Amino acid sequence: MTTTSSIATPARTDRTWFITGTSTGFGRLLAEEVLKAGGKVIATARNQDQIIDLEQKYPDQAKTFALDVTDYPQIASVVAQSTASYGPIDVLVNNAGYGMAGAIEETAEDEFRPIFETNVFGLIRVTQALLPHFRARRSGHILNLSSIGGVVATPGGGMYNATKFAVEGLSEALAGELAPLGIHVTIIEPAPFRTDFLGRSGKRAALILPDYDATGGAQRRYYDTQNGKQKGNPLLAVHAIMSVVDSPNPPLRLLLGSVALQRLRNKLDSWQKEIATWEPITVGADFAEGE
Repeated sequence: MTTTSSIATPARTDRTWFITGTSTGFGRLLAEEVLKAGGKVIATARNQDQIIDLEQKYPDQAKTFALDVTDYPQIASVVAQSTASYGPIDVLVNNAGYGMAGAIEETAEDEFRPIFETNVFGLIRVTQALLPHFRARRSGHILNLSSIGGVVATPGGGMYNATKFAVEGLSEALAGELAPLGIHVTIIEPAPFRTDFLGRSGKRAALILPDYDATGGAQRRYYDTQNGKQKGNPLLAVHAIMSVVDSPNPPLRLLLGSVALQRLRNKLDSWQKEIATWEPITVGADFAEGE
């Protein structure tokens, strides 16, 4: 039986990957593993100084750029420079993003707008910038980093959940649009992994309302206490992502980690029961036959 730990990295080394958010976490580790496997990487991050070592270590394979995915003119410039440097891009990984803890009422507009700008609108703009290149070649693979939080919401994580639910819907539609053109889309749905997501990449709403202590407060406490204790192994996760790209029939969605699998199964079980309970009301909303 194949297990996650036995997934091998892909044998192909002729792909060029464009990865956002490579300063830390999944993005950094994925860039490193692709380069070790012999692939080429366009690595981007808001602070190029944090990733320039990749270019120094792999001068023939890596190219780094400063890229803030909320800066739309910069996206166009970096994509143009990337294709000029390395030619066609084979794989786009929309990884840049961050989390937010706090109840919906606690989260101010100047806190929730930036997370949408990064997690959703930045992803859209980077994707749109590279789609003409994929279409021209009738090939390519887009990997959008969602989360188990993009399919199962958590009280106190609603703003983050909303961004990832948006990524899910966008990616599912995009996959349907691109399939006839020979371009793949895969949504990556990780469970909690031992990256810095709960540390540097995890924001907290400034306002704290006592009425939400059991919900928004619980999510804040999770961020504060579980960093470095997550069950997921980031190295095995990026190897799984690489193997998906190497697959002739990649999935639309890839759950990563046993926690993600169990959370989704619990939701589906509950949803099926609710659907069955309310089925008479559901179908009763239609016109009667002949009306």
